[in-house]
Amino acid sequence: MRAPATEEFRSGFAAIRERLEIPAAMPPEVEAAARQAAERAVGADRVDRRDIPFVTIDPVGSRDLDQALHIEARGEGHRIHYAIADVAAFVDPGDPVDQEAWHRVVTLYSPDHRAPLHPAPLSEGAASLLAEGDRPAVLWSIDLDERGEVTGRRVERALVRSRAQLGYPEAQGLADRGGHPALGELRTVGERRIDRQAERGGISLHLPDQEVVSGDHGYEVIFEAPLAIERWNEQISLLTGMVAAELMLAAGTGLLRTLPPPSDFVVRALGRCARGLGVDWPKRTHDYASILAALDPAVPEHAALITQSARLFRGAGYVGFSGSVPELTEQAAIGAPYAHVTAPLRRLGDRFAIELALAAHDDRAAESWAVDALATLPEVLEDGTRRQSALDRACVDFTEAMVLRDRVGQRFEVVVTEVEDDDARVQFRAPAVLAKARGHGLEAGRKVEVEVVGVHPDEGRVDLQVVK
Repeated sequence: MRAPATEEFRSGFAAIRERLEIPAAMPPEVEAAARQAAERAVGADRVDRRDIPFVTIDPVGSRDLDQALHIEARGEGHRIHYAIADVAAFVDPGDPVDQEAWHRVVTLYSPDHRAPLHPAPLSEGAASLLAEGDRPAVLWSIDLDERGEVTGRRVERALVRSRAQLGYPEAQGLADRGGHPALGELRTVGERRIDRQAERGGISLHLPDQEVVSGDHGYEVIFEAPLAIERWNEQISLLTGMVAAELMLAAGTGLLRTLPPPSDFVVRALGRCARGLGVDWPKRTHDYASILAALDPAVPEHAALITQSARLFRGAGYVGFSGSVPELTEQAAIGAPYAHVTAPLRRLGDRFAIELALAAHDDRAAESWAVDALATLPEVLEDGTRRQSALDRACVDFTEAMVLRDRVGQRFEVVVTEVEDDDARVQFRAPAVLAKARGHGLEAGRKVEVEVVGVHPDEGRVDLQVVK
């Protein structure tokens, strides 16, 4: 007799975590150290910014809140206050929490489980910017002009207090109704910064994310497009990371997130694909950013081109430097140098980059623990990123197979998103599956019919055959 669907899904997810060696419960000594650290008194040597009415904007139900935001209009421009959880206030170099964080690297998410970077007493308590009292933070104050360009910045350790914890849907509703002044300004700032990113040659793709969510029969895969407020909020994080990168580059010591520009070969290949899909792409243009920004993922040909454009983002990495600036400093998708500094509860490297940026801002020598880590951090962070990507992909592949396991022999209309020889990547409309199919004479952007000829949940594989 078949086990209940939810139980089968959870068993499958657990097997994936075991295979990928995803950390389980925190060791007792790490939990004990975190509880002790959470009792520390903080605030005596900090600037008091509890008068600023911060809010947090996160997925509904989140407890590990890295950022709190306040935006005020100043003439035609704005002042952004962006408070980031100050994990270094609770974690000392070499202590049990720090050592475990080096092992975990990032918070790892699977559909039914979260393996946090830091123990709950810190990540969901004392260090989290919950609307539950005073919190230590690293406060970024950034002034923007009427175009959204930076005219001033300040970074300082502060004591802050969040007034409200908003989920994305609630925050979007408040912004649409004009029900919260800071969120109304977030729309203006976010849209201005999106325009500036396009001017720099940065790329923002709007293809819906493929996500595994709990459903009526266990779990299912859906395509979910981000809300507008998520894109605006992302721009504040990107802005802060750009300011941090500028500070570290000026000081000659830092930790950057980099992405090389795509090669001419890749851009030309994408252009040939675009013209084949009927998208206007002049033969000699390199202005691919504005072309991609205008695409509508609801149009099959456009969705196929957006999927193909992922090849532009290959080669992302981290680079640490001290004493000399590296040859590659830019994150090509952003169109500027950039650093991860806004998620220290969930990414190991952010704690170190924040410390280096603070030192650069204050024109002082950085703490030795932050500088010494630069020799090994980039490789460790890249390993953590690969593990998260592998976990995400494995969980989606398994769920796709589970969703289709009782549908062998059935046929579905799909859209071809990528072709290589007689193999194609195809996208279902419902269920929300992306998979490989076998067939002849396929073209990206075209609708075809496929038959499910085999399903292998343990391998995370679906076998499809194009029938017409």
